[in-house]
Amino acid sequence: MEDYSTFALSETERDGGQILLCRTYAYSDITVELLNYDEDLMSRSIPVKEFSGVLTSVTELTHDIRLLKVELEKPLKFWAGQFVELGVPSAGVTRSYSMASTPGTPNQLEFIIRKYPEGAFSSLLDTTLTPGTAVTVKGPFGTCLRREGRPGPMLLVGGGSGMSPLWSILQDHIASGEQRPIRFFYGGRAKRDLFMLEEFAAIAKSLPDFQFIPVLSQAGPDDAWTGETGFVHEALKRIMGEQQLSGEIDAYACGPVPMVDAALLVLQELGVDPSNTHADKFTPASATAPNLAH
Repeated sequence: MEDYSTFALSETERDGGQILLCRTYAYSDITVELLNYDEDLMSRSIPVKEFSGVLTSVTELTHDIRLLKVELEKPLKFWAGQFVELGVPSAGVTRSYSMASTPGTPNQLEFIIRKYPEGAFSSLLDTTLTPGTAVTVKGPFGTCLRREGRPGPMLLVGGGSGMSPLWSILQDHIASGEQRPIRFFYGGRAKRDLFMLEEFAAIAKSLPDFQFIPVLSQAGPDDAWTGETGFVHEALKRIMGEQQLSGEIDAYACGPVPMVDAALLVLQELGVDPSNTHADKFTPASATAPNLAH
């Protein structure tokens, strides 16, 4: 097994015989047994392909979050919520990022990416990555994708760059014309971590039963914040416990590992069926580490 993040595979899991298939090479024939086979999910499988493209823009959304846009030579078919391996050949770096755009624009991809000081890819966002930079895209990957034709409530829970797949799922839902109650919880430390507030306000006016609920864990006096405070999973538990929405809930949790793990426990407490719960945990990669698990 090549280098990997302990966030993706802890020492306890490793000692128990678990592995990361995305970081493991087989040196002999193997037999794979499919457990909990999901026929619907398998019917959605899309062959993984590699595409060439060019970076068209990098836009600052917050002090540490950027919106990156890429134009591909050929269209990429994917489902809302999936991710790809995004590479910059000139820098010799490849990382996994979820699309913020929808399948409706297969040639123009968007990514909401959080910057990390030691990030192999993200540290290049304000320097090396300029319009015209050649990029490669390989995918799609991931099973945290929007399920269509579901009338029950939809819960979206995210933090940091977890906004990217959730925004894709939300926009894809809106484009479909389907109607269902939606609660979107997004966690940040301070007010400066919030973005796209005008877009969410417009969505709230256009959809009949939609609420965007930002939650700040370290709101200071200068924020003049009157909204939800604490951790996002705490607000999720309290608000959803009070609202008691009827119908079978579909839940999507995307973002940092601790946030997603805490949200999954709350969703279980709220009675959300595990088969209707979909998650994508984001693990940062350092500049010295090879490609890590998404």
